[in-house]
Amino acid sequence: MKKIEEKLQKSVAKSLKTIYDFTIDSADVSVEKTRKEIEGDFTVVVFPFLRFSKKSPEVTAAEIGELVVEEVEEVVSFNVIKGFLNFEIEGGYWMKFFRSILDNDQFGFSKVKSKSQIAVEYSSPNTNKPLHLGHLRNNFLGYSVAEILKANGHDVIKTQIINDRGIHICKSMLAWQRFGGGETPKSSGLKGDKLVGKYYVKFDQEYKKEIAKLIASGIPEDEAKKEAPIMKAAQVMLKLWEDEDTETRKLWEMMNQWVYDGFEDTYREMGVDFDKLYFESQTYLKGKSVVEEGLRNGVFFQRDDSSIWIDLTKEGLDEKLLLRSDGTAVYMTQDIGTAIQRYDDFASLESQIYTVGNEQEYHFKVLFEILEKLGVKNAKLNYHLSYGMVDLPTGKMKSREGTVVDADDLLSEMKKTAQTITEELGKLDGISEEDKAVLYKQIGYGALKYFLLKVDPKKNMMFDPTKSIDFAGNTGPFIQYGYVRSQAILRKYGKELPKDFSLTMEMNNYEKNIVQKIYEFVDVVELAGKTHSPAILANYSYELIKDFNSFYQNTNVLREENEDLKQFRVALAYKSGQVVKSAMQLLGIVMPERM
Repeated sequence: MKKIEEKLQKSVAKSLKTIYDFTIDSADVSVEKTRKEIEGDFTVVVFPFLRFSKKSPEVTAAEIGELVVEEVEEVVSFNVIKGFLNFEIEGGYWMKFFRSILDNDQFGFSKVKSKSQIAVEYSSPNTNKPLHLGHLRNNFLGYSVAEILKANGHDVIKTQIINDRGIHICKSMLAWQRFGGGETPKSSGLKGDKLVGKYYVKFDQEYKKEIAKLIASGIPEDEAKKEAPIMKAAQVMLKLWEDEDTETRKLWEMMNQWVYDGFEDTYREMGVDFDKLYFESQTYLKGKSVVEEGLRNGVFFQRDDSSIWIDLTKEGLDEKLLLRSDGTAVYMTQDIGTAIQRYDDFASLESQIYTVGNEQEYHFKVLFEILEKLGVKNAKLNYHLSYGMVDLPTGKMKSREGTVVDADDLLSEMKKTAQTITEELGKLDGISEEDKAVLYKQIGYGALKYFLLKVDPKKNMMFDPTKSIDFAGNTGPFIQYGYVRSQAILRKYGKELPKDFSLTMEMNNYEKNIVQKIYEFVDVVELAGKTHSPAILANYSYELIKDFNSFYQNTNVLREENEDLKQFRVALAYKSGQVVKSAMQLLGIVMPERM
């Protein structure tokens, strides 16, 4: 079906030419959904046309409206409120639309596939600690954006850069070496990432003790931080690693593998995956090579101490260090290497999306400028998917002090909370213990993902586990419960999905609201992709389920005596749930079939 908005745009543009001899591209005519408190389905704002009509907004709107009603058969009437021209569309159009999508399982998803590729980077953890609550927002956001872009027809590569080198990694290694006593994940019963994280915290504890001791002996604090023996030892270990010392590298590989195994378990539990992994220990070498070549080509400059920099002051940025005087790399070095390596690996790569917290906004402005100056194709198309921090009611998290909310622990807690609340509701008769365990996971994880994704990515947020799993309000469980209700209607109907109901029956407002909300789904998926915002899909799902609940509570479905009307309502209930399921699927949320 041709979208009615396009017909309205063309008709309004034609009317402007006919009445005022003004030519406008139909795509420039703004057609929006009419606000709920106003009668009508679509609204055209006429203020931009007043300088050509030389008439009041009301007269201009009325003159255009009369011609549109004559020309577009689907428009049955119009009304004018100030400068807003509101059109009402015939019920038959909505009914035909609804029938046309009933069999379409891919409704809302683009059929046109892009030939170019987009890399979406997310997670990108350090191998010195387990994943925490902040990583959950990062992973859910990056994974969801990747799925949304796929739904818009893009060829997406899900990727991450694993920060597996540097002083922070050596801190865990040194602490384990000194205080671990040969402890392993197997001997301790700890996941590998948790075991390594334990020694990262241990390093910080010992470091603080040494600083306090030095300060007590009369050394200033700043100097004490530099002179603490354990920090010096970590720096020696880093130099040994960079010199490829055999024993240091062996320890590094062993402890990193513990972490990788732990991460893999957490990713599997979270429901996220990756197509390609990159490691900083490899890409920083590529970055160093690129920087050295850029120096030879005059893109960068070298200072007297042999450090290499780029001057971006003309671009409104700063001078940026790329290689230290001793030749060692900085974060920017490896990011340059990673970006260029991805372009080398994927010939059709058009852009890269970096899911990284908003404290790194300046870093990515610099990175993209550097790639541009290096002549990297499509460098300007790269995008920093900046997101705000997640705090708890108890305050901010600190990895070094061991006060983070561990991702595994939180996931486990969400399942337990879902179990408690579901059992209190008492609707689990006839469900096996195995199926109950699956259900608790679907509800608990759905609550967590939805709570973290319903907020605009750019905003900081407070995560409250109790509020997230509420079965009322704008929550994952509320939407899941509405979905279960919608699908139960077809099961109770006891027949195949009805598809032959009349196209001429008149819809009530509850039915029309649902059909029109379903109609918006295509645009919602497209907008979520363009803005890289899963929040748009999350809140759409909530609004659609609210419309379904109003319909469910105020309309007879299975008790309806008119068989034709009953069939339509059964189909409407089922399809509304299926569209919500598609939307939630793009958020990485599984919909249960029973609650």
